[in-house]
Amino acid sequence: MPIRNRFAELHSEITEWRRDFHAHPELLFDVHRTASIVAEKLREFGCDEVVTGIGRTGVVGIIKGQANTSGRTVGLRADMDALPIEEATNVDYASTIPGAMHACGHDGHTSMLLGAAKYLAETRNFDGSVAVIFQPAEEGGGGGREMVDDGMMDQFGIDEVYGMHNWPGQKLGTFAIRSGAFFAATDVFEIEIEGKGGHAAKPHETIDPTIAACQCVLALQTIASRNADPIRDIVVSVTSLETSSTAFNVIPQRVQMKGTVRTLDESTRDLAETRMTEILNGVASAFGCTAKLDYLRNYPVMTNHDIETEYAKEAAVRVAGDCAEAEPTMGGEDFAFLLNARPGAYIFLGNGDSAKVHSPDYNFDDNAIPAGCSWFVEIAEGRLPVS
Repeated sequence: MPIRNRFAELHSEITEWRRDFHAHPELLFDVHRTASIVAEKLREFGCDEVVTGIGRTGVVGIIKGQANTSGRTVGLRADMDALPIEEATNVDYASTIPGAMHACGHDGHTSMLLGAAKYLAETRNFDGSVAVIFQPAEEGGGGGREMVDDGMMDQFGIDEVYGMHNWPGQKLGTFAIRSGAFFAATDVFEIEIEGKGGHAAKPHETIDPTIAACQCVLALQTIASRNADPIRDIVVSVTSLETSSTAFNVIPQRVQMKGTVRTLDESTRDLAETRMTEILNGVASAFGCTAKLDYLRNYPVMTNHDIETEYAKEAAVRVAGDCAEAEPTMGGEDFAFLLNARPGAYIFLGNGDSAKVHSPDYNFDDNAIPAGCSWFVEIAEGRLPVS
């Protein structure tokens, strides 16, 4: 079945929700306004159960089908949080919150899942239950982990779970997916190189940590070029370098660096952390300095399950007539925590020729709404068919 006619009727209403969310972005777990509106609408729709405060500020709505002989529950997830970016779109519904904007389309994801929830509560043409999951803090806060750790999967008896992300550069309203590793693990690190500070005119009386730090930045690139299997994807990026001195004539005592490591499998992830420790200690020691590494394993690799990927693809074909093979991305996605807890899949929805996500010029294309809503419904009805 193609895009549902009901979503053509609801399009303007869902667009209004989306633009209201866009004008009032909230960061990480502080999505109180958004979560309150979501919960209120789910109750208005007639959801059988609406639970707030899951994973701090997450919301889960339960919609029961016309039958429950299957005893199964399918989860559909959307993220609610925005990004700490100053908006530059100049649209009339632009962010009213300085330094915050929906630069990744979570306003669209939330609105599409609300639209699907309204339809499913009206029709209930499925056997079992649908859990609509509205998650906080995807943008670095690990809200998916928090909801899982809060017992969401067991509390609502969720058997499998599905999610969606808009994707700029992909034709509007089309779908793309891949089985297996899809989004990268997003580890982060902080490094401190300590030497001996002093006068810049007397470097021989110092142990310059800046020289050691610069050599470390270069040496860390050999993890990807000389240690990792060339067919395995890995990115090691030092993104910040600061010294303890701000003067022109002072060699600093220490240098701090920050960065990220992106990998698509656990063995490469392990290798990166091990080699980083060895390289930093060796290079720093060669220059008479000491190195301290704080390595945090952040979001894990987001891996689509094979069978559920096929279900998600079939639903996309029913909506759009086709579903492309997506390329893996080195971006991170904390839907990984949900997929580690239950089988499921994650899909791209084309946002057309828009600015890229995390850009101050980005904006979700409201014309994608009917396709996204229809896919959520196809997943629910397809995985919980009425016999």
